[in-house]
Amino acid sequence: MNFGDEIEGEVSRGARALVICPEIRSQRQTRDADARLEEARGLALAIGLDVREATIVPVRDVRPGTLFGEGQIERIATDATMAEAELIIVDGSLSAIQQRNLEDKLKRKVIDRTGLILEIFGERAATAEGRLQVELAHLDYQQSRLVRSWTHLERQRGGFGFLGGPGETQIEADRRMIRARMGRLRRELEQVRRTRALHRSRRERAPWPVIALVGYTNAGKSTIFNRLTGAGVLAQDLLFATLDPTMRAISLPGLDKAILSDTVGFISDLPTQLVAAFRATLEEVTAASVILHVRDIANPDSADQKREVLNILAELGVGTGEGEFADIPIIEIWNKWDLLPPEQQDELAHVSEGEPDILRLSAITGEGMDEMLARLGAVLTGGARVHAITVDAADGQRLAWLHAHGEVLGEHDAGDGSAGPRRRLDVRLTERELGRFNTL
Repeated sequence: MNFGDEIEGEVSRGARALVICPEIRSQRQTRDADARLEEARGLALAIGLDVREATIVPVRDVRPGTLFGEGQIERIATDATMAEAELIIVDGSLSAIQQRNLEDKLKRKVIDRTGLILEIFGERAATAEGRLQVELAHLDYQQSRLVRSWTHLERQRGGFGFLGGPGETQIEADRRMIRARMGRLRRELEQVRRTRALHRSRRERAPWPVIALVGYTNAGKSTIFNRLTGAGVLAQDLLFATLDPTMRAISLPGLDKAILSDTVGFISDLPTQLVAAFRATLEEVTAASVILHVRDIANPDSADQKREVLNILAELGVGTGEGEFADIPIIEIWNKWDLLPPEQQDELAHVSEGEPDILRLSAITGEGMDEMLARLGAVLTGGARVHAITVDAADGQRLAWLHAHGEVLGEHDAGDGSAGPRRRLDVRLTERELGRFNTL
């Protein structure tokens, strides 16, 4: 980790940190300050920092140069000294000027929420696309921070910067190099996206439904994924333990095979620089036959987290009631049920009674896993009716698709067609799967 070079030294894993959550009176927040502070603390822990203290700082009037008032900065400096903090994390967006001025006054490195999340993504990204997206986001963020080094470099270099070359300022040269690198990264990403879109279209033609796990970060998606597949996906009690989509085959009641996809965890106030990367990764969800929305039902902030997830899905066109992906069914999984006290379990059990698409589950103990698998099988095979379908006998792909994806009740010779012998199959299929078959 390298959080900048204005303050001497480099902050690494194990560095002592003070987490500050500004509660800005003039900004309307959908989540309370305590929940935001706890999430910010979790983000710092996810990158291996030693969080010595985390505190909420009310901000009545935003100071353009520092965000906080002078008295508040003095208190933050005192808290940092008492905690022996090497790093100040501000859970909000700081301008380059605010970040530089705070570092000057506090004599410590200062990073904002965007910088922290970028560090986490940079450490976690494992695929080629993930690494490209994170580097692009880092460069976009970095070019907005160049003002931090401009004040002294401008005086050294001279020139008015009207033309490139020897007379340009260092900051302009840096920006030019960053823009060139970003252009190359975007071209590489476009090629990766085309390849991924091709793979997705092939999966859509494949004979198996896709189940997408989605949810707020640290809801337990990867633990469920590992329990169902036996895969070794990183499943830790950390925010953003999983970044890149992972897929494995599983079997379900009534289905020989289905594809289970684990996706990146959602989060509120995602940095602008990462929105494109996040959305691109989540495009996999739109290819799903069913979505499992995993909730950490034991988290006090669970309702707000659910709202964030549904809002992001709606931006993708999922669950909106209209559009190409509006009809993808969503099953809500109330995970970490075992962590609730008995009285809260009774209360929530009453709330979910009669709701077939709300399931109570503990990925750790296994409670509710069988019910979830049964519900998935029912959703993926439900609403099916028998269709008489005629296929060329030599068309192995379409025949295999019907046998793997539907319930073949009968198969007979259907005479000869223009391409040779044909077969007639009586197959039980849902309308959705029939539509998929017709695209083969």
